[in-house]
Order: sequence, then structure tokens, then C-alpha cells
Amino acid sequence: MTRQTIRWWYLIHKYTSLVCTAFLLMLCVTGLPLIFHDEIDSALGHAPGEAMVGRGSSGTGAGLLPLDVMLAKALKARPGEVPLFMAFDNERPLMTITTGPRADARGPEMTVQIFDRATGALAGKESDTGLTAFLLQLHTDMFLGLPGELFLAFMGLLFVVAIVSGVVLYAPFMRKLAFGTVRTRRSARVKWLDYHNLLGIVAVAWMTVVGVSGMINALAKPLTAIWQANELADMTRAYAGKPAVLPAHYSSLDAAMAKARAARPGNNPQFIAFPGGSYSSKHHYAVFLQGDTPLTERLLTPALIDAETGQLTDVRPMPWYMQALSLAQPLHFGDYGRWPLKILWALLDLFTIAVLATGLYLWLGRRRTSIDAHLREVETGGLAAA
Repeated sequence: MTRQTIRWWYLIHKYTSLVCTAFLLMLCVTGLPLIFHDEIDSALGHAPGEAMVGRGSSGTGAGLLPLDVMLAKALKARPGEVPLFMAFDNERPLMTITTGPRADARGPEMTVQIFDRATGALAGKESDTGLTAFLLQLHTDMFLGLPGELFLAFMGLLFVVAIVSGVVLYAPFMRKLAFGTVRTRRSARVKWLDYHNLLGIVAVAWMTVVGVSGMINALAKPLTAIWQANELADMTRAYAGKPAVLPAHYSSLDAAMAKARAARPGNNPQFIAFPGGSYSSKHHYAVFLQGDTPLTERLLTPALIDAETGQLTDVRPMPWYMQALSLAQPLHFGDYGRWPLKILWALLDLFTIAVLATGLYLWLGRRRTSIDAHLREVETGGLAAA
């Protein structure tokens, strides 16, 4: 690698890192407790108890109340509101029903009720005022809505570029050094430079995965809008120009669920989007079905049921970009596994905080040094900084 090439990669690494470091530190600090959000919510009493066992709430077996009955209970508790979403827990007889004043109600206007479908009892309400809810909003959009999400997506892109450029610079830096070398007896800068490189290369795969998945998550709203304008519009083209179905004319949810299950045998429903919301049309129940394997359970297939007639309109897999979003969301927070994966995610998060902190320390220590001196540092494995 020529000096000019090293120079360009060094400048890319320096400025992409400097621009995104402060925001990445915020994301790492807020993301650490979010890895354990289920456990934190349970400990603080913001989640229903784990003792409930039995068949999942999306099942149709004996002992589970009909969906129409559960919806009636939710609407009775929120008079004047309309249903927005109904979501299921396929391991426990729990379900959530989201209502709002209008079909297009936004997050702050929504009420989420948690029910035990085995008994019909209200098991609790989801709150957007708890600790993890506050951290999640700070982590996802910094309380700025879509502009905040797009800004953090850009920070994620800079982070990925900083990782790639750091890996490129790692090769000439380590040319004469054994992997894992930490020279504690040399200057403080050389020691922390070695720690920065070691922790960075150990966590490079994880940082790339989390950076890319976070960037995809931040683009959830634009990706959903693209899906609505293209695939969803195509699935409901025959209904263009027809008036919206009013809640008083909704057909049976249980019949709609049966139609969706028959269209995708072996799949389990994850949630139902009611007419007028962002995940459905003005005329349909959208039953989102998931596969029955560890991988396919993250990939959703919407089945559209005419909310007035109860007839199946269309069912087709999500496009690749929405599938990428479905896979990125749980991957970003380590939700694919239980405690072992969460602990690993937490350790690698701490590694990333250390990489960012040491990188900032190294820049502050020699921010007025010429670029030629920094290039010699890369070419000599830090010896020029001794």
C-alpha cells in the first residue's frame, strides 16, 4: 500500500470517526440497557408476569377466547376509539390490542392493552413513559421524529465507513507486530493505540452488523412508505377509489384469521393491522404471518382480508428491503437468543465504547500533529509515536 493510499484511508477514518463518535457513544450507552429491556421492564413492573404459561394467543385451540370477544373487551375499555393493531405471543396466551381515536392515529395517541386470552382478563397496559421507553426513543430518534431517525441513519453510515477504513489501516500498522500485541511499557499513546486496534479488530464483525442493522432500522418509516406506495398499492388496486370501511361494518376477525391461516398453512400470525393504518389499506385486515423456524419466524407475509366481506384479497411475501428490516430489528438488540446472546451483545457493546473512547483520546492527544507524523505512525506500527 502506497503512502498516498494510506493518506486517503487515514483521512477517511479520521473525519468519519470524529463526526459520528459523540452520537455513537450515546447510542452505545443507551443501547446497553435496551439489550435487557424485557428484564428491566419486568423488574420495574412494566411488563406482564412471566408465570403465565400455555398455548400461544394466536392459536385456535380450546381455552382461548375468540378474537372478536377480545376486541370487544378492548373497545369497551376505550369507548369512542377504533382498533389499530392486535398482536400475539406465540408462546403464552397473551395478546395486545392497540386502539386510538382515529384509524391513522400516531404513537402518542395510541393505547396498548395487554390481555390474557385464556381468561379474557386485562393483564396490564404498555406505557411509553417508563425507563426503557425513554431510552428507546432517545436511541431511535433523539425525540426528533423522522429527522432524528434519518440523522442517526447517516451517523450509522459514517460508522460503517469508519470501520472499513480502520480495517484497511490495521494491515500496514500490524505488518511487523504479532496479533494482540499491547505494548504497555512504551508511551501511553502507543499503549492506548494498541488497545484501540485490538478491541476494534476483535469486535469488528459485531460493530459492522450492529451499525448496518441500526442504519436499516432508522430507515423503517421510509421503507414502509415505499412498501405502501408499491406492493401494498398493487395488492389493493381493485379497491382504488372505494370509500373506507367503517368500524361498524367490520366483519368477523376470527373468520379473517381462518382465511389467512388457510392461505399460509404452518405459519403463525404475529399481528393484525386494521383498516386505515400504515400497515394496511382502508378496506382490509392485514394479517401478518411468520414462519415456524428460527429464521422464517422473523420474515413476515401479509394476507389481506376484505374487512367488510371477509374474503381473501391477496397474500404475498414482503419485498427484500422489508425482509431486511424484519431481520435487522431483532438482530440489532440481540433478540435472537436469550441470556447467552444478550450477555455477548453487552460485552461487545462495552468493547465498542472502549474503541470510541480510546479513539477520541488518541485524537485529542495529537490533534495538532502533522498528517505526515500520523502516517509514519501507521507505517511503523506506532513506533514513530514513542
